[in-house]
Amino acid sequence: MAERPRQTARRASRTGLGKDLLTVSAIPRQALTRLLESARRLKALRRKGVRYRPLDGLMLGLLFEKPSTRTRVSFETGMHQLGGRTTFLSLGDIQLSRGETIADTAAVLSRYLDGLVVRTFDQTIVEDWARHATIPVINGLTDLCHPCQALSDLLTIQEQKGRLKGVKLAYVGDGNNVANSLIEAAAKTGMSISLGCPGDHRPDEGVLARARQEAAETGATIELTDQPQVAVKDADVLYTDVWVSMGHEREQDQLVKALMPYQLNERLLRSAKPDAIVMHCLPAHRGQEITAGVLDGPRSVILDQAENRLHVQKAILVELMQPRAKRTRS
Repeated sequence: MAERPRQTARRASRTGLGKDLLTVSAIPRQALTRLLESARRLKALRRKGVRYRPLDGLMLGLLFEKPSTRTRVSFETGMHQLGGRTTFLSLGDIQLSRGETIADTAAVLSRYLDGLVVRTFDQTIVEDWARHATIPVINGLTDLCHPCQALSDLLTIQEQKGRLKGVKLAYVGDGNNVANSLIEAAAKTGMSISLGCPGDHRPDEGVLARARQEAAETGATIELTDQPQVAVKDADVLYTDVWVSMGHEREQDQLVKALMPYQLNERLLRSAKPDAIVMHCLPAHRGQEITAGVLDGPRSVILDQAENRLHVQKAILVELMQPRAKRTRS
């Protein structure tokens, strides 16, 4: 992973989150705690029907190079609920597709917009956007990590289990971008995470190394095994994700064959704690990474997960963009 660009000349957010949100690992632990608290408050306000519009008059850009359902709709809906607006920027509709540089585009968009969500392939691309933009940049997904998803998952686990520290999260399947961000999230919060992945589908080694350093400070544990039964033993939370990530469709047959022993099914579920919950960030492929009986069963909290994308991302938007709203009104 590329190191996060230093933002020494740029403002920090109100609670120390920083100018941008690019990885979970870059979020200070106290800022992460406050972010989850903010998400819970925003969720409660929404449930009560209270209008809260701190971003009135602000515009959020959504620059997506990959398809999206939950990320796009939750950011669009969240920004609307907070009083702002969004504009969608597909790569084929802007001059990047004709050779304009990220640096030039970021500089121009910083004059038009108040924030930007980037959903792209390589992590260095979103890092470049953050380096050249003067507005907040949010990582909406890269091949390396998916921070907004992992932060929303923390809120869901906290709601379901009443705590984060000491909870055992078992992840089985492909050690992909979601797995990487869950490792970072576990290390930040003192959770235990056990990953059951084949040897050639392990999470990113750089992510693991940095997470283990932080885990030494928080009391988190990070275990990696190629045996899914070992990973899920006595787990409080079972988690899986798609086996064929966007951009790897040509490898589908090979991936399904390699990962079938890691399917989250009823047999694996029996090895977890009796009150274990099942998580999947969606979209799901029933019969591949998870069976229909488990995904749609009584322990599944997948819809709570999906809903919490909205509330956590609203908290992120308020944290990063509200200072701009105050300057606009002053």
